Amino acid sequence: MGNEKILSGRIAVPEEFQEVFSHFYFAENNSEGTITQTLLPSYQTIMIFIFGEKALIHTQNDASLEVEKSIVLGPVKKAFDYSLPAGSKILAANFKDDAFYRFFGPAAISENLPVDSDSLLDENCFTALWNRLAGIEDQVRQVECILEFCRPYLRNRNPVVQQLIELNTTAYSPIKEVAGDKNQTERAIQLTHKKHLGYSAKEIMRFQRFLKAVQIMQTIAGRASKEDWFEIIEQCGYYDQSQLINDFKHYINLSPSRYLKLQCSICSPLE
Repeated sequence: MGNEKILSGRIAVPEEFQEVFSHFYFAENNSEGTITQTLLPSYQTIMIFIFGEKALIHTQNDASLEVEKSIVLGPVKKAFDYSLPAGSKILAANFKDDAFYRFFGPAAISENLPVDSDSLLDENCFTALWNRLAGIEDQVRQVECILEFCRPYLRNRNPVVQQLIELNTTAYSPIKEVAGDKNQTERAIQLTHKKHLGYSAKEIMRFQRFLKAVQIMQTIAGRASKEDWFEIIEQCGYYDQSQLINDFKHYINLSPSRYLKLQCSICSPLE
Protein backbone atom coordinates (compact mmCIF):
# COMPACT_ATOMS: atom_id res chain seq x y z
CA MET A 1 0.00 0.00 0.00
CA GLY A 2 1.14 3.61 -0.30
CA ASN A 3 0.10 7.01 1.00
CA GLU A 4 1.71 10.28 2.00
CA LYS A 5 2.82 8.93 5.36
CA ILE A 6 4.05 5.40 4.67
CA LEU A 7 5.17 3.61 1.57
CA SER A 8 4.91 -0.17 1.82
CA GLY A 9 4.40 -3.28 -0.27
CA ARG A 10 5.52 -6.81 -0.95
CA ILE A 11 8.14 -8.19 -3.33
CA ALA A 12 7.60 -11.60 -4.91
CA VAL A 13 10.43 -14.12 -4.94
CA PRO A 14 11.70 -15.91 -8.07
CA GLU A 15 10.60 -19.48 -8.67
CA GLU A 16 13.93 -20.82 -7.39
CA PHE A 17 13.13 -19.55 -3.89
CA GLN A 18 9.36 -20.00 -3.72
CA GLU A 19 9.77 -23.02 -1.44
CA VAL A 20 11.91 -20.90 0.91
CA PHE A 21 10.26 -17.46 1.18
CA SER A 22 6.59 -16.56 0.73
CA HIS A 23 7.53 -12.95 -0.04
CA PHE A 24 9.50 -9.93 1.16
CA TYR A 25 7.79 -6.92 2.75
CA PHE A 26 9.09 -3.36 2.86
CA ALA A 27 7.88 -0.21 4.58
CA GLU A 28 9.22 3.34 4.74
CA ASN A 29 7.95 6.12 7.02
CA ASN A 30 7.87 9.34 5.02
CA SER A 31 6.00 11.34 7.66
CA GLU A 32 7.42 13.65 10.30
CA GLY A 33 6.33 11.47 13.23
CA THR A 34 6.34 7.87 14.41
CA ILE A 35 3.85 5.48 12.80
CA THR A 36 2.66 2.36 14.62
CA GLN A 37 1.06 -0.58 12.84
CA THR A 38 -0.14 -4.06 13.77
CA LEU A 39 1.19 -7.16 12.06
CA LEU A 40 -1.22 -10.10 11.91
CA PRO A 41 0.08 -13.57 12.81
CA SER A 42 1.38 -15.57 9.86
CA TYR A 43 2.88 -18.70 11.48
CA GLN A 44 6.01 -17.77 9.55
CA THR A 45 9.36 -16.77 10.98
CA ILE A 46 10.39 -13.29 9.91
CA MET A 47 13.84 -11.75 9.66
CA ILE A 48 13.63 -7.95 9.69
CA PHE A 49 16.31 -5.52 8.52
CA ILE A 50 16.04 -1.91 9.72
CA PHE A 51 17.59 1.10 8.02
CA GLY A 52 17.68 4.72 9.15
CA GLU A 53 16.17 5.42 12.55
CA LYS A 54 15.79 2.49 14.96
CA ALA A 55 12.44 0.67 14.86
CA LEU A 56 10.46 -0.49 17.89
CA ILE A 57 8.94 -3.93 18.40
CA HIS A 58 6.20 -3.92 21.04
CA THR A 59 6.12 -7.23 22.91
CA GLN A 60 3.07 -8.84 24.50
CA ASN A 61 4.05 -7.77 28.03
CA ASP A 62 3.79 -4.11 26.96
CA ALA A 63 7.55 -3.70 26.71
CA SER A 64 9.24 -2.13 23.68
CA LEU A 65 12.40 -3.43 22.07
CA GLU A 66 14.60 -1.06 20.08
CA VAL A 67 15.99 -2.65 16.92
CA GLU A 68 18.94 -1.07 15.17
CA LYS A 69 19.94 -3.43 12.34
CA SER A 70 18.26 -6.85 12.20
CA ILE A 71 16.14 -9.20 14.27
CA VAL A 72 14.27 -12.51 13.98
CA LEU A 73 10.67 -13.03 15.11
CA GLY A 74 8.68 -16.19 15.03
CA PRO A 75 6.98 -18.26 14.21
CA VAL A 76 4.62 -15.29 14.57
CA LYS A 77 1.60 -16.85 16.26
CA LYS A 78 -0.09 -13.72 17.58
CA ALA A 79 -0.39 -10.16 16.35
CA PHE A 80 2.09 -7.56 17.55
CA ASP A 81 2.66 -3.85 17.06
CA TYR A 82 5.74 -2.21 15.59
CA SER A 83 6.67 1.46 15.32
CA LEU A 84 8.65 3.20 12.60
CA PRO A 85 10.08 6.63 13.50
CA ALA A 86 10.30 9.28 10.79
CA GLY A 87 12.88 8.25 8.21
CA SER A 88 12.91 4.58 9.27
CA LYS A 89 12.78 1.78 6.69
CA ILE A 90 12.30 -1.97 7.12
CA LEU A 91 12.74 -4.98 4.85
CA ALA A 92 11.29 -8.28 6.10
CA ALA A 93 12.04 -11.78 4.79
CA ASN A 94 9.13 -14.15 5.42
CA PHE A 95 10.39 -17.73 5.75
CA LYS A 96 8.01 -20.35 4.37
CA ASP A 97 7.14 -23.66 6.06
CA ASP A 98 10.39 -25.39 7.17
CA ALA A 99 12.78 -22.90 5.53
CA PHE A 100 13.96 -21.42 8.83
CA TYR A 101 14.93 -24.88 10.08
CA ARG A 102 16.75 -25.62 6.84
CA PHE A 103 18.87 -22.52 7.38
CA PHE A 104 19.41 -22.42 11.13
CA GLY A 105 18.06 -25.51 12.92
CA PRO A 106 15.07 -25.82 15.31
CA ALA A 107 12.22 -23.73 13.92
CA ALA A 108 10.81 -22.76 17.31
CA ILE A 109 14.05 -21.16 18.45
CA SER A 110 12.42 -17.84 19.27
CA GLU A 111 8.79 -18.89 20.01
CA ASN A 112 7.50 -15.47 18.97
CA LEU A 113 10.21 -13.64 20.95
CA PRO A 114 12.81 -11.42 19.25
CA VAL A 115 16.21 -12.99 18.58
CA ASP A 116 19.39 -11.23 17.52
CA SER A 117 20.00 -12.55 13.99
CA ASP A 118 23.77 -12.77 14.44
CA SER A 119 23.27 -15.29 17.26
CA LEU A 120 21.93 -17.81 14.71
CA LEU A 121 25.33 -18.45 13.15
CA ASP A 122 28.86 -18.52 14.57
CA GLU A 123 30.09 -15.54 12.61
CA ASN A 124 28.53 -12.06 12.58
CA CYS A 125 27.46 -12.55 8.98
CA PHE A 126 24.15 -10.70 9.27
CA THR A 127 25.90 -7.52 10.34
CA ALA A 128 28.04 -7.85 7.21
CA LEU A 129 24.88 -8.47 5.14
CA TRP A 130 23.18 -5.45 6.71
CA ASN A 131 26.16 -3.28 5.76
CA ARG A 132 25.81 -4.42 2.14
CA LEU A 133 22.04 -3.85 2.13
CA ALA A 134 22.39 -0.39 3.67
CA GLY A 135 24.34 0.69 0.60
CA ILE A 136 21.52 -0.36 -1.75
CA GLU A 137 18.59 2.04 -2.19
CA ASP A 138 16.29 -0.12 -4.33
CA GLN A 139 14.30 -2.76 -2.39
CA VAL A 140 14.24 -5.22 -5.29
CA ARG A 141 18.03 -5.13 -5.49
CA GLN A 142 18.21 -5.59 -1.71
CA VAL A 143 16.10 -8.74 -2.04
CA GLU A 144 18.37 -10.03 -4.81
CA CYS A 145 21.34 -9.48 -2.51
CA ILE A 146 19.66 -11.45 0.32
CA LEU A 147 18.78 -14.35 -1.97
CA GLU A 148 22.35 -14.57 -3.24
CA PHE A 149 23.60 -14.53 0.36
CA CYS A 150 21.22 -17.37 1.31
CA ARG A 151 22.26 -19.96 -1.24
CA PRO A 152 25.21 -21.59 0.63
CA TYR A 153 23.25 -22.06 3.88
CA LEU A 154 20.10 -23.85 2.70
CA ARG A 155 19.84 -27.58 3.45
CA ASN A 156 17.63 -30.17 1.74
CA ARG A 157 14.10 -30.72 3.03
CA ASN A 158 13.33 -33.75 5.20
CA PRO A 159 11.03 -36.10 3.16
CA VAL A 160 8.70 -36.61 6.15
CA VAL A 161 8.32 -32.83 6.48
CA GLN A 162 7.66 -32.58 2.75
CA GLN A 163 4.74 -34.97 3.15
CA LEU A 164 3.44 -33.11 6.23
CA ILE A 165 3.52 -29.78 4.41
CA GLU A 166 1.56 -31.25 1.50
CA LEU A 167 -1.06 -32.77 3.82
CA ASN A 168 -1.46 -29.85 6.27
CA THR A 169 -3.93 -28.10 3.98
CA THR A 170 -5.75 -31.17 2.63
CA ALA A 171 -5.82 -34.00 5.20
CA TYR A 172 -8.09 -34.20 8.24
CA SER A 173 -5.31 -35.82 10.30
CA PRO A 174 -1.90 -35.32 8.61
CA ILE A 175 0.01 -36.68 11.64
CA LYS A 176 -1.94 -39.94 11.65
CA GLU A 177 -1.69 -40.32 7.87
CA VAL A 178 2.08 -39.78 7.74
CA ALA A 179 2.67 -42.00 10.79
CA GLY A 180 0.86 -44.85 9.07
CA ASP A 181 2.66 -44.29 5.77
CA LYS A 182 6.12 -44.12 7.39
CA ASN A 183 5.44 -46.85 9.98
CA GLN A 184 6.30 -44.47 12.84
CA THR A 185 4.41 -43.50 15.99
CA GLU A 186 2.18 -40.44 15.88
CA ARG A 187 4.27 -38.97 18.70
CA ALA A 188 7.44 -39.24 16.60
CA ILE A 189 5.76 -37.50 13.66
CA GLN A 190 4.39 -34.79 15.98
CA LEU A 191 7.91 -34.08 17.27
CA THR A 192 9.27 -33.89 13.71
CA HIS A 193 6.48 -31.49 12.76
CA LYS A 194 7.20 -29.20 15.72
CA LYS A 195 10.99 -29.34 15.28
CA HIS A 196 11.01 -28.45 11.59
CA LEU A 197 8.00 -26.14 11.34
CA GLY A 198 7.90 -24.55 14.78
CA TYR A 199 4.26 -25.43 15.50
CA SER A 200 2.01 -28.48 15.80
CA ALA A 201 -0.42 -29.75 13.15
CA LYS A 202 -3.30 -28.87 15.51
CA GLU A 203 -2.04 -25.30 15.85
CA ILE A 204 -1.76 -24.73 12.10
CA MET A 205 -5.23 -26.17 11.42
CA ARG A 206 -6.75 -23.70 13.87
CA PHE A 207 -4.75 -20.84 12.37
CA GLN A 208 -5.77 -21.76 8.81
CA ARG A 209 -9.41 -21.62 9.90
CA PHE A 210 -8.85 -18.14 11.35
CA LEU A 211 -6.96 -17.01 8.24
CA LYS A 212 -9.82 -18.16 6.03
CA ALA A 213 -12.20 -16.10 8.17
CA VAL A 214 -9.94 -13.03 7.77
CA GLN A 215 -9.84 -13.55 4.02
CA ILE A 216 -13.63 -13.71 3.77
CA MET A 217 -13.99 -10.67 6.03
CA GLN A 218 -11.75 -8.63 3.77
CA THR A 219 -14.25 -9.19 0.95
CA ILE A 220 -17.20 -7.98 3.03
CA ALA A 221 -15.51 -5.01 4.68
CA GLY A 222 -17.92 -2.10 5.07
CA ARG A 223 -21.08 -4.21 4.72
CA ALA A 224 -20.78 -6.84 7.47
CA SER A 225 -24.26 -7.97 8.49
CA LYS A 226 -25.71 -10.71 10.63
CA GLU A 227 -26.04 -12.88 7.53
CA ASP A 228 -22.36 -12.35 6.69
CA TRP A 229 -21.25 -13.56 10.14
CA PHE A 230 -23.24 -16.77 9.75
CA GLU A 231 -21.70 -17.27 6.30
CA ILE A 232 -18.20 -16.97 7.77
CA ILE A 233 -19.03 -19.38 10.60
CA GLU A 234 -20.35 -21.96 8.16
CA GLN A 235 -17.61 -21.64 5.52
CA CYS A 236 -14.75 -21.77 8.03
CA GLY A 237 -16.09 -24.64 10.13
CA TYR A 238 -16.77 -22.77 13.38
CA TYR A 239 -19.32 -24.22 15.79
CA ASP A 240 -20.86 -20.84 16.52
CA GLN A 241 -20.16 -17.10 16.69
CA SER A 242 -18.49 -17.36 20.11
CA GLN A 243 -15.84 -19.72 18.72
CA LEU A 244 -15.15 -17.27 15.89
CA ILE A 245 -14.80 -14.44 18.40
CA ASN A 246 -12.49 -16.53 20.60
CA ASP A 247 -10.12 -17.13 17.68
CA PHE A 248 -9.95 -13.42 16.89
CA LYS A 249 -9.30 -12.61 20.55
CA HIS A 250 -6.60 -15.30 20.66
CA TYR A 251 -4.70 -14.23 17.56
CA ILE A 252 -5.14 -10.46 17.43
CA ASN A 253 -6.87 -9.49 20.69
CA LEU A 254 -9.73 -7.91 18.74
CA SER A 255 -13.33 -8.89 18.05
CA PRO A 256 -14.17 -9.60 14.38
CA SER A 257 -16.20 -6.40 14.10
CA ARG A 258 -13.40 -4.36 15.69
CA TYR A 259 -10.91 -5.89 13.27
CA LEU A 260 -13.04 -4.74 10.33
CA LYS A 261 -12.92 -1.15 11.64
CA LEU A 262 -9.13 -1.20 12.13
CA GLN A 263 -8.09 -2.95 8.91
CA CYS A 264 -6.31 0.10 7.53
CA SER A 265 -3.74 0.02 10.37
CA ILE A 266 -3.19 -3.75 10.27
CA CYS A 267 -0.69 -5.50 8.00
CA SER A 268 -2.06 -8.80 6.80
CA PRO A 269 0.06 -11.76 5.65
CA LEU A 270 -2.53 -12.19 2.90
CA GLU A 271 -1.53 -8.94 1.20
